[in-house]
Amino acid sequence: MKFLRQLALSAFLLFFFACGRQKPTEAKKDSGPVEVRVANVHPKQIIRMVESVGTLFPYDEVLVSAEIEGKVDQVNVDLGDTVSHGQVLVHISDEEQRYLLAQNEAQLRQSLERLGLTSEKDRLADVRQAPDVRRAAADLLEARQRFDRLKSLVEQGIGAKSDLDQASARLQAMQAAYDSTINQTRNLQQEVERFKAQLDLQRKKLRDTTVRAPYAASVKDRQVTVGQYVRPNAPLLTLVKTDPIRLRIEVPERMAPWVKTGQQTKVSVEAFADRTFEGKIWRISPTVDQSKRTFVVEALIGNSKSELKPGSYARARILTDKTERILVVPATAVSYVLGSNKTYVVNSGVIEARDVKLGDRFDHEVEIMEGLQNGETVATSSLARLDTGVKVVVSGQEDALPQAERRASE
Repeated sequence: MKFLRQLALSAFLLFFFACGRQKPTEAKKDSGPVEVRVANVHPKQIIRMVESVGTLFPYDEVLVSAEIEGKVDQVNVDLGDTVSHGQVLVHISDEEQRYLLAQNEAQLRQSLERLGLTSEKDRLADVRQAPDVRRAAADLLEARQRFDRLKSLVEQGIGAKSDLDQASARLQAMQAAYDSTINQTRNLQQEVERFKAQLDLQRKKLRDTTVRAPYAASVKDRQVTVGQYVRPNAPLLTLVKTDPIRLRIEVPERMAPWVKTGQQTKVSVEAFADRTFEGKIWRISPTVDQSKRTFVVEALIGNSKSELKPGSYARARILTDKTERILVVPATAVSYVLGSNKTYVVNSGVIEARDVKLGDRFDHEVEIMEGLQNGETVATSSLARLDTGVKVVVSGQEDALPQAERRASE
């Protein structure tokens, strides 16, 4: 039995090694020319599109600050709130301002009464109509009349010369008093105007205790809390207006003649990959950045739903009125090899590899700026197997439709 087991084991090992031994695989023979599909280099009439990337900015942004000092007793908005024009945002305690306003109003009323006026809107048409001036004028008139009577009596020889001298002195004193009253009244008029200006200023300070929104916007940041004591120019809130929103992009200087205000712009952002937003060019920088050789263009985009946010990255396509005739080939005819774009020209069944300079892309086609001539034939398949000198056989002709459309048409 032991002998039979050893014999069976030997037979199994011989069979195993016999099955594992294989003949060397013969090298594949050259299968001949490479089969390729081809397409012709052909001209195309296009309207140039300017494409660039940039950043979204708010239409307006303002840091709302306090104009007077005091303790904050109301804060009505917070981060993200939408505010309307004139809406009360913050209120500062106005108790002290109301006391100062009452004091200024009392000073003004006192000066108005001295001028015989009842309202701050009243004006003294003639300074001689003021009560003090009228009283001084009456005293002057009485002194003049007394002097004239005594002078007449002295001339008739029935009056005392001393009485006339006293009347003359009184007349001169009344004349001086009248002139002084005129000047004092004019100064009082100027004082009234000063009190009015102080009163208007104090009324403004009272109004400044109520901080209102300068325009419809959204709250970007809140820097104040109830109970905080603020001073003039202390920041309270930051507001941003985002409808419309601005997109700022940089455009190469060679495209300067193409871009004009009012042109339509299509904008896409990463947050809404399946959508585009419509806008218009509204600002173009008059200068070129010498380091980048670009100039800044701004577009306005409607943002009524606040979907677009300032600071976001965006891509813009500007439809220009620049029309050109260019050369194009299918995008499948171009490959990127060792840092350069190459195409493979088919000439009498032999490949000639060429470096090409590409321009814009148009769906399934690409613009050829340098390297190919109109009417030349290029390979569009098996590009990885092609190089200068490789023989090919044409298996089909590419048409102007992309592959998916061509299959659908078949």
